[in-house]
Amino acid sequence: MLKSVLLAGGGTAGHVEPALAVADALRAADPRIRLTLLGTETGMEARVVPARGYELATVPKVPLPRRPSRQVLTVPGRLAGAISRAGAVITETRADVVIGFGGYVSVPAYLAARRRGVPIVVHEANPLPGVANRLGARLTSHVAVSYPGTPLRHGRLTGIPLREEILTLDRSPAAMRAARARYRLDPHRPTLLVFGGSQGARSLNQAMAGAARALTQSGVQVLHATGPKNFDEVAAALPSGLPAPYVLVPYLDHIPSAYAAVDLVLCRSGAMTCAELAAVGLPAVYVPLPHGNGEQRRNALPTVEAGGGLLVDDAELSADWIAREVLPVLTMPERLAKMGAACAGMGHPQAAQTIVAMIREAAASRRRAGGRHAAH
Repeated sequence: MLKSVLLAGGGTAGHVEPALAVADALRAADPRIRLTLLGTETGMEARVVPARGYELATVPKVPLPRRPSRQVLTVPGRLAGAISRAGAVITETRADVVIGFGGYVSVPAYLAARRRGVPIVVHEANPLPGVANRLGARLTSHVAVSYPGTPLRHGRLTGIPLREEILTLDRSPAAMRAARARYRLDPHRPTLLVFGGSQGARSLNQAMAGAARALTQSGVQVLHATGPKNFDEVAAALPSGLPAPYVLVPYLDHIPSAYAAVDLVLCRSGAMTCAELAAVGLPAVYVPLPHGNGEQRRNALPTVEAGGGLLVDDAELSADWIAREVLPVLTMPERLAKMGAACAGMGHPQAAQTIVAMIREAAASRRRAGGRHAAH
């Protein structure tokens, strides 16, 4: 019987939110299971996890340098401390299974679990796995991936687990009118949502300020989250006297209601964003981050290739591009409906339940092997 699970996922929403979604699914299946999330004291998990009603344990943050540097020399000692701390949490919680979601905290969690003979489950949200999950996948055969072709051994396609509030979001006409009232939007106009992640995105903000007149003159209204640091700058750049509502906010404190209020989204293409939009059947114009290994472009490609969205490089995004490519979509209800249906077909609504089954499978494999944790 599964009694305790340690979920290692800290730092960013891409690690924390899937961990919380799996915790929710485990709790729904059996409220008696002890659920502990492993994170750091400085990541978003320090605020979000207790707010969602879960126990948080922390380990020291040990970034793994991507390039050779003097910092590499300090890693072994710091990592040893983090592994020791993760091991203490495994012992204290009497964890039957450790599931990691990548990022800083997963490496010590995987290594501590391996030392103690505790089964490991890995979840990878991106098409290209990071260092932590490449390591984790070498230590277990229980590996969940979110995209076909993810290069991890033993990978099983599950999709990204999402919270129930997203999976059950009501986007009926009545719910849309109610959501629009929340944001002081007209109940009948085509509506565009713009956001660039929790901190905003300068290129999206600048392009939208330039396109605001053309959009609103065509009857389109906009809900635009600028990012807290960018609000004043964008407010100053927006033309005055726009002929349709243009609601500017620093951030979205309840993203489901924003999804319910709109017809199309202009956004970055982080793994969580792509998964959420697919789950609610909301088409989008994706502008991948121009940095890193191109993973954001890979996140969006399956939906775009299925007809559920558009893709534009950050360098190509401009006010003229929005007027030329986005405006025609917003003013054609038939095209929006077709894109929404294609987008919805890319979702994995059973991801959390599939991963819960994988966790139970990992625990059962340990029992069959006769393994017992020293603390049990």
